[in-house]
Amino acid sequence: MTPEFVVGFARQAIEVTLTIALPMLGVGMAVGIFISVLQAATQIQEMTLTMVPKIVAIFITLLVAFPWIMDKMMTYTTNLFLNLPNYIQ
Repeated sequence: MTPEFVVGFARQAIEVTLTIALPMLGVGMAVGIFISVLQAATQIQEMTLTMVPKIVAIFITLLVAFPWIMDKMMTYTTNLFLNLPNYIQ
């Protein structure tokens, strides 16, 4: 194994991880910004008002994106196992 191979392999794993996490992180950020603007406009400073909608929105996003996430993970894992003999050399 060359250092370039290890770096490329790690880069690919990080890219897949970030790609899978991006929908949930984006929705969480958007809902958080919306709730923050709502709190600033109404001057309501309740901690649960920020957490509960974000958790619900992230969970719904996870349910909607789950087939796509599983497809990405299955593709990555399949490629990893199919190329395992090449990685050992």
